[in-house]
Amino acid sequence: MGIWKWAFATSAITGIAVIGALVVWPIGQEVSPITLTGNVKKGGYLARASGCIACHTNFEGGGKPLAGGVKLDTPFGALYSANLTSDPELGIGGWTVEEFAKAVRQGISPEGEPYYPAFTYPFYANFSDQDIADLYAAFQTVKAVPEAAPANEMPFPFNQRWGLKVWRAAFLKPPATDPISGQDPEWNRGRELVGGATHCAACHTSRNFIGARKSADEHFAGNPSLPGGSKAPAIDYKTLRKRDWTVDSLAYALKTGIMPDGDTFGGSMSEVVQQGTRFLTNEDRRAMAVYLMDDHSGG
Repeated sequence: MGIWKWAFATSAITGIAVIGALVVWPIGQEVSPITLTGNVKKGGYLARASGCIACHTNFEGGGKPLAGGVKLDTPFGALYSANLTSDPELGIGGWTVEEFAKAVRQGISPEGEPYYPAFTYPFYANFSDQDIADLYAAFQTVKAVPEAAPANEMPFPFNQRWGLKVWRAAFLKPPATDPISGQDPEWNRGRELVGGATHCAACHTSRNFIGARKSADEHFAGNPSLPGGSKAPAIDYKTLRKRDWTVDSLAYALKTGIMPDGDTFGGSMSEVVQQGTRFLTNEDRRAMAVYLMDDHSGG
């Protein structure tokens, strides 16, 4: 019995030590000073493409623009989107551009805590310093709303953010947005948008039991269990072609929400169009369609 007690005590001490190490384990990389002048118009365009308005404005609850509070029900508990207005206390108005960059590209708060991956930062890692400067400038123009977003409702152990450090180490990888040699500029622009700002895979790729996107074989193969109980169809090129989508009809749907059969997008995809892709240029919507309708299994 003495041996078992000793073994148990040793295991407990080891476990506590491991957890303690995780809690203090620093994550992310230091951000070099960003001194570029941001363009508010370009930042606003990128914010629309990135879904910031749709995810951080509680339209159903009559919320103010970008004040957060949108509820996202997940298998791990309920999350609420953050206040992104220029309020210095309850929004992001007090952040430096470098803190903003670390949040957007690395998913790390100014306090050094990891964000839950419901925030689609894994898709924004390749944003340039100019992109960040533009976004930062645009958000500084958002009217301050001194309202705190509701607290997340995450049961133990999912409310322990240190656990996300392990998740990041296992699953966080750079987005596929870099241009592919030999492809034309339109295709590469579509790749940049689809794999980055518009983060199509966030909804259209299913997740494993701990919330990470599944392997490349299931990329764009659809997701039958989105947060809140809805689902996203497959948008791999084979499925799109089988369902009679074309580059023109897909680009048109990204502008209007109208599908080739005359029906309209429903659920969260309608918000993607209404608050995001309809504000893109015709050229960018077509680039997305060109990329999605092509066999890009090699990139």
